[in-house]
Amino acid sequence: MARTEPLPARPPASPVDAGSIVIPAHNEERVIGPLLTALGGWDGEVVVVANGCTDGTADLARSMGVRVVETPVPSKIRALALGDSHVSRFPRFYVDADVVLGADDVRALSGALAEPGVHAAGPERLLAMDGVGRAVRAYYDVWTRLPGVRTELYGRGVIAVDETGHRRLAHWREAMADDLAAAMSFTPAELRVLAEAQVLIRPPRRYTDLLRRRIRAATGNAALHRDPRAPRVRGSGASLGELARLVRREPALLPPAAVFLVTALLARLGARWVRVRGSTTWLRDESSRLPTPRTTPGAVSAAPHLASEQ
Repeated sequence: MARTEPLPARPPASPVDAGSIVIPAHNEERVIGPLLTALGGWDGEVVVVANGCTDGTADLARSMGVRVVETPVPSKIRALALGDSHVSRFPRFYVDADVVLGADDVRALSGALAEPGVHAAGPERLLAMDGVGRAVRAYYDVWTRLPGVRTELYGRGVIAVDETGHRRLAHWREAMADDLAAAMSFTPAELRVLAEAQVLIRPPRRYTDLLRRRIRAATGNAALHRDPRAPRVRGSGASLGELARLVRREPALLPPAAVFLVTALLARLGARWVRVRGSTTWLRDESSRLPTPRTTPGAVSAAPHLASEQ
């Protein structure tokens, strides 16, 4: 049985603060604080769905003045659906608990959704690279340059939708590649990635953590490809031809491209093993859930260890 607390009283929201933010959180006590602090200047609805938590996620979120919904079921998809049932405003913003997104960034996303024909929007990624191993840096040097990674909504930890876009996502169903499924629900003409909105993401610190995350992604992507009900997946551009073009343009990318290819191969092999093993619990990356740097997306210039996806 879900347990909820009443939403704290707030002044009437302005048009740009009139939407709802849903934050699914499974044992995110160590990282959710910076996100809720960064959202503190936004007056719309904010609901944290603490799903299957065994730590202080719910208590921390509650102490920071946001509405909390608790459920014993550790499922992100069910948490998103539950959060949807406890909010009523649009635009709707789905935000992972382990990223940092500021109130101004939410407003920018809201503004993008006001453009005719645009039903989904996402922020530009900022990667917090402090403490990240050399092989992980090499992988992201290539990954962030891939065409699909630069232009699609997946892998940002944030997706914003208007009411029309929400109808594409409203019937949440279990999918490990949930952000890819959501992103592929929109054509390129219907989505925007905004440089004016920025989300701070902490990548895995060690190569073993990166590989764990990539195996999980490969497992989820493969399941999505096999599902006839799923939206058609557009490629990321991670073909041998695209990698060769990247290296021709930037010869210094040859070693990182080798790391990328090896990682992609190991991830595919690992995904096959997961299908046999039948469990993905061990694939959660805990290294990226260490406390986030005290840098919010609005203060990037002061952080030397942040890298944009460009």
